[in-house]
Amino acid sequence: MAQAEIGIIGGSGLYSMPGFTNTSEVRIETPFGEPSEAFVLGELEGRKVAFLARHGRGHRILPSELNFRANIYAFKSLGVERILSVSAVGSLKEEHKPTDFVMPDQFIDRTFHRTSTFFGEGIVGHISFGDPVCATVAKAATEGCAKAGVVGKLGGTYVCMEGPQFSTKAESNLYRSWGADVIGMTNLQEAKLAREAEICYATVAMVTDYDCWREGHDEVTIEQIVAVLHKNADNAAKVVKAAMAAMPKERKCACASAAKYAVLTAPDTIPAAAKEKLKLLFGKYMGW
Repeated sequence: MAQAEIGIIGGSGLYSMPGFTNTSEVRIETPFGEPSEAFVLGELEGRKVAFLARHGRGHRILPSELNFRANIYAFKSLGVERILSVSAVGSLKEEHKPTDFVMPDQFIDRTFHRTSTFFGEGIVGHISFGDPVCATVAKAATEGCAKAGVVGKLGGTYVCMEGPQFSTKAESNLYRSWGADVIGMTNLQEAKLAREAEICYATVAMVTDYDCWREGHDEVTIEQIVAVLHKNADNAAKVVKAAMAAMPKERKCACASAAKYAVLTAPDTIPAAAKEKLKLLFGKYMGW
């Protein structure tokens, strides 16, 4: 029996989830190593939820150091079918103001040090990723913003950069010329792996500041950004709680069968070790 149906990933500023009841902690071992932190299992608005602090308690893990595969695999092993990921971002458009939330529906990948697939080591597969976000989860998050009294904008493009340094002005203006909306360092790998694992995924991107393109940006202090982070974290807790109530019970989206035809490798050539690692994800289609 599934231990949770909905996963929550807390980003910068959101290291715990207020309002949980019947909580317990569990550490999960995966074939891909250790997740970022112990999972907190509990109930929120009558839904069975698993919470993970993306960067670990105390914010110990750099974006480039995150074990994305272990995090998503662990959610899958808990029975999670949907993930709502919360993360801090910079704004690339005047209209997205600090403390606004954006639910992006597209990504641009500017990372280069990361593993973002479960495939490999003798098994080849491909999934469709034209629409990288689950519309059902994004809609629930947007409804959660409305209920919580937070400015929430549905749609937009998230640039996922490597970091940990922020952008140069030239880079920031390049992304603006592409029409991108926000910039962060974590969510694209989560979205790719969640799709391979047939888990619905959407992002709540919490705007902390304008990226360096904006005149006057250099006058923004770290203290001011931290203050916005804290306000965003408070708002995120309210939005996530409301989103749980807005989330439909039944899954009808294509995310649930995204990997049905993904594996291209001839079954009799797949190494036993690969089968063992990926049985949880693809075994139902491969007869493992």
